[in-house]
Amino acid sequence: MPDQKKLYDLTSKLISFKSISPDQAGCIDYLQQILTDIGFTVTRLDKNNTTNLIAKIGTAGPIFAYAGHIDVVPTGDLSKWTSHPFTLSKTDDELYGRGIADMKGSVAAFIIAVEQFIQNDFNHSNGQIALLITSDEESSAVDGTPIIVEYLKSEGITIDYCLVGEPSSANLLGDTIKVGRRGSLTGYIEVQGKQGHIAYPESCINPIHTFTPALNELISTKWDNGNDIFPPTGLQFANINCGLGVTNVIANTLTANFNFRYNNLHNAHDLKQKVVAILDKYAVNYTVEWTNSANPFYTKPGKLRQVITDSIEQQLNLTPTQKTDGGTSDGRFLIEVCTEIVEFGLSNKYIHQIDERIKAEDLYNLANTYYLILNKIFND
Repeated sequence: MPDQKKLYDLTSKLISFKSISPDQAGCIDYLQQILTDIGFTVTRLDKNNTTNLIAKIGTAGPIFAYAGHIDVVPTGDLSKWTSHPFTLSKTDDELYGRGIADMKGSVAAFIIAVEQFIQNDFNHSNGQIALLITSDEESSAVDGTPIIVEYLKSEGITIDYCLVGEPSSANLLGDTIKVGRRGSLTGYIEVQGKQGHIAYPESCINPIHTFTPALNELISTKWDNGNDIFPPTGLQFANINCGLGVTNVIANTLTANFNFRYNNLHNAHDLKQKVVAILDKYAVNYTVEWTNSANPFYTKPGKLRQVITDSIEQQLNLTPTQKTDGGTSDGRFLIEVCTEIVEFGLSNKYIHQIDERIKAEDLYNLANTYYLILNKIFND
């Protein structure tokens, strides 16, 4: 099974790179050398400020890919951290560091697991193992995994099984795996009014007042009830801005943005139409722009889901819940070139927070579980 000291040392090294998205800060360069030494053939697909790596070993048969990212979000106020965020530290039974959960710990766990698997149990003629690593998951996600997907398409490569190492677990390692994700549609509204003195409203058009009835209907609408695969579609407003900062002026313009997390009962087009119909119903003078950053996707039950479930049960003594909730991941791009895709990684309880951390034992248990997954994919 994977070497515990090597796992800790690799995780510590990865945490030490200040790879705030999309800057790899040398982290992917370091991984490239490690993977080359193990025997992988490495292809770099760098674009603009983003670094992308594809590593592959094996000559025939099904392709199993691990997908992940080494970029992290900013640390926030350093003085509020228990220890330096770019130094892996252990307090009691927890490991601290920016990216330990999301998701450098997972990357380290897989690399140590795959190194051990290649040494002991991998027959190069039985299949291929690939790693797809980017530095642009936490920022725009434009020059990262989409570039990897473009390359795979151009080479005519389809991945049979893709394990995305995102922190899928909630309270216990392995309690949740993600077998799909909802779509994400964002709307940007600008409502026009007429500016004037607040004491003479008859001479003004208050965009707050004209927008409020539509706003009430938008936030009270039940879009659907969900289904056996996905939770209900939901809409949330993130920002509403209006006013000049004084108390005696009605402003000319209101701006707002909102986001749908939508299931497979909708598509972006029909949600746009429903919003427009509500705005028009209340005669709002508006313009709206849209960004659809993800379509919903779902992996039907197959070998990968079963193997991951069996491995979690064997190593961690629990049966994972299979969900499609949460935010988006790079799975939304990879589904274009993957037959089966499942997300399984560390706990998401403290991701993006001050003092990001995991249970220390989870790191080693994750590496062991990844090892079992590899063995079951290629040898069972």
